[in-house]
Amino acid sequence: MVKKITLAELANITGGELSGDSNLTVSSVAPMDRATDGDVTFLSNPKYAKHLGDCQATVVMVKSSQRDLCPGNVLVVDDPYVAFAKVAQALDTTPSPADIIEPSAAIAPDVSLGENVTVGANSVIESGAVLGDNVSVGAGCFVGKNVTIGKDTKLWANVSVYHDVVIGDKCLVQSNTVIGSDGFGYANERGEWIKIPQLGTVRIGNRVEIGACTSIDRGALDDTVIEDNVILDNQMQIAHNVHIGYGTAMAGGTIVAGSTKIGKYCIIGGAVVINGHIEIADGVTITGMGMVMRSIPEKGVYSSGIPLQPNKEWRKTAARVHRIDDMHKRLKAVEDQLKQKSE
Repeated sequence: MVKKITLAELANITGGELSGDSNLTVSSVAPMDRATDGDVTFLSNPKYAKHLGDCQATVVMVKSSQRDLCPGNVLVVDDPYVAFAKVAQALDTTPSPADIIEPSAAIAPDVSLGENVTVGANSVIESGAVLGDNVSVGAGCFVGKNVTIGKDTKLWANVSVYHDVVIGDKCLVQSNTVIGSDGFGYANERGEWIKIPQLGTVRIGNRVEIGACTSIDRGALDDTVIEDNVILDNQMQIAHNVHIGYGTAMAGGTIVAGSTKIGKYCIIGGAVVINGHIEIADGVTITGMGMVMRSIPEKGVYSSGIPLQPNKEWRKTAARVHRIDDMHKRLKAVEDQLKQKSE
């Protein structure tokens, strides 16, 4: 189903100032170089401003400084990229994970279901679970005993939520994610591994989005906590007792070891590895492939990954890295000699 909104509605959605025909409609968002009649586009990168004069979109969303570059309908907004996100939401036609409570869903008799709850085919919801209003559970999901899921939250197909987990309002969990699995806790007695039962749970705040195939382990004693407004990408590992602060964003493939505390408004790049039992301050950015071995006490941008090089250059770099200790000893000897001569 195609949605259409007028330019007047577009202005209300974005809080922008419209110059043009308010009765015209748009039904999709498109890149500036491919936008045609019926599309809305936006300029967030100034280097593309040269294309504004030729743009065929019904309306272009720009900052006030680019208004005069647009010959057609223009919507002036504070942040075109944020405006794009809001318009994309308004035009979104993604279906719900489930439309009804399917007859094949297995729901325990004492489960508490709010209004307008939908559950997909072959899902299992166990005893004591509480699902708020407008919760949608996709096909093949498992919701364990005494789980609480807040209103307007969506679980896509094949999500597994273990016992006692708490998920807040307006969350979105993509397919094949596992929440509340056992943390990696074992003791070793003379070479034999003894499992440590994970007695905590996972507590997820409101407006949290979790990508596909991500694993979030339950706490060993205390809980694993993800605060409000956090976004987690696909294929991530969040270990037991990790605490992720408000508004933090973490890209795909990142691994966080146990009992680490990540502050508010952090940005963690893809494939980052974070050691356990450390703390990361509010507002820290870690670029992709970073390896975090110790606490980060101050806000800033941190990097450690080795950028890609042509193979011949990389082989030279690797060879030199292996000789760093020897080079350090030789340099130290030269410094000592110079110091003795100066004395």
